[in-house]
Amino acid sequence: MTGSSDIGNNAPGYKAVKFNLDWITRPLFGLALAGLAIGAIYGGPATIAAFAALTGGAAAREWHRMVGERVFGPAFFLTTAIIALALGAAVLWPHSPAPWEILGSGAVVVGVYAALTGHWPLWHAAGPIYIGLAFTALVLLRGAPHGIFVIIGMFVAIWATDTGALIIGNLAGGPRLWPSLSPNKTWSGTLGAVAAAAVVEAIYIKLLGGNALLAAALGAAIACVGHCGDLFESWVKRVFQRKDSGGMIPGHGGVLDRIDSTLFVAPLLALAVLVLGLDPLFGAHP
Repeated sequence: MTGSSDIGNNAPGYKAVKFNLDWITRPLFGLALAGLAIGAIYGGPATIAAFAALTGGAAAREWHRMVGERVFGPAFFLTTAIIALALGAAVLWPHSPAPWEILGSGAVVVGVYAALTGHWPLWHAAGPIYIGLAFTALVLLRGAPHGIFVIIGMFVAIWATDTGALIIGNLAGGPRLWPSLSPNKTWSGTLGAVAAAAVVEAIYIKLLGGNALLAAALGAAIACVGHCGDLFESWVKRVFQRKDSGGMIPGHGGVLDRIDSTLFVAPLLALAVLVLGLDPLFGAHP
């Protein structure tokens, strides 16, 4: 990765914007993935669990490879199985602690295996928690009242965050957010991401009949949490000297590169909705 001493403190903005193939592949594959995700959400808890298990397995492959295991090593298979079991438990027993017990005990198993084989035990043990927590949260949110619209609202804010950061950051440039960690991110892109998420979430909830002002606050919060997820993955890649988590998705990099915001947002939103009683539709009754 390029350090701050090599790239300067400011991004050049629109003057440095040049056309490349990512302008085509990124939105096309982004729309395709969004369509698959929305289709899984409408299919119900079992369908979204199946989709999450496949996506979680792909993410687990990238995670364990990134933190030092060979491709398709034992830690990957263990984590994939643990996530699938937790998702199944979330579908069958949504009000039981079983999904969380499976993820917690599974993380211990993966960590012990990694310790016995001399591989970064804490990093590998983090895999089932980092990935499985978010996907389990999505399944449980789907079973909540108006769960379809809650999850779509979350994704709407996350997608607006990514789009706002990309467009405003490239056009405005300016001071970089954290050059040594993620040299492509700028303060202008970050503020543009928060504003875009707030506006889009407000419009979404207003169309459903809810309070737009409260929705804008939620959208801004989702953008901030999602940005933290993005920076966390950038930090992990920095630690292990990786540019991308993988190359499975053209224009986006790896699966983890695509879902890093969701991995932070989904558990916190599930906590707010299922435990603290937040109404993320703010009075809407779709």
